[in-house]
Amino acid sequence: MDTAKTSLDIKEYPDTEVQKNQALTLEEWQDKWVNRKIGFHQEQGHHRLLKKYLDTFLKGESGLRVFFPLCGKAVEMKWFADLGHTVVGVEISELGIREFFAEQNLSYSEEQITEIPGAKMFKSSSGNISLYCCSIFDLPRTNIGKFDRIWDRGALVAINPGDRECYADVMLSLLRKGFQYLLAVLYYDPTKHAGPPFYVPEAEIKRLFGTICSTHCLETVDVFEERHISWGIDCIFEKLYLLTEK
Repeated sequence: MDTAKTSLDIKEYPDTEVQKNQALTLEEWQDKWVNRKIGFHQEQGHHRLLKKYLDTFLKGESGLRVFFPLCGKAVEMKWFADLGHTVVGVEISELGIREFFAEQNLSYSEEQITEIPGAKMFKSSSGNISLYCCSIFDLPRTNIGKFDRIWDRGALVAINPGDRECYADVMLSLLRKGFQYLLAVLYYDPTKHAGPPFYVPEAEIKRLFGTICSTHCLETVDVFEERHISWGIDCIFEKLYLLTEK
């Protein structure tokens, strides 16, 4: 299942426009958490690829600020905090955020975000994990600061295709000089599955981030599981990219 392939082995699908009008509302994402339709969450974390490229990502640096867009309850947030880094995430589901702290046995405080009506920020008692409960597109209104690293797994692929440019603008605005941006995307036939997660070809990554970032594909992995049969597809690959400053 974890068969590595070079990016040359995986074809680009020509029908990249077929999903462009697909859209989920924030309420629909919240409902996924309530109804436990969270197949995107990985209980053990994204361990194989992230651990394999952790040194490449961190470059031996300590005390980094690491951003998790659309973080859900990703266990990797605890990993990075335990390594001595400061973690900030954004997630629309308050349920997902509360489950993260409960499952990781972390005490936390919560406060209203004055710049965004109805939004909250949840902070671990140790102070090194802060999770914002709001739309990622509202995040620039907060004084969130810049980041050394971004771990984007399940985020860009979940964003409505029509919102990708706005998303990329937010991500690029958060990057500090010398950044490393680790991005995982999925490759499958978009004519057979409407998404999310959506199909994001390499040309789209370069279009969205290419003005500021150099793009390097680190690895392509076969991630097909039995649950994907219900999507109407017979193969799906994950591609891991490292985006760095040009």
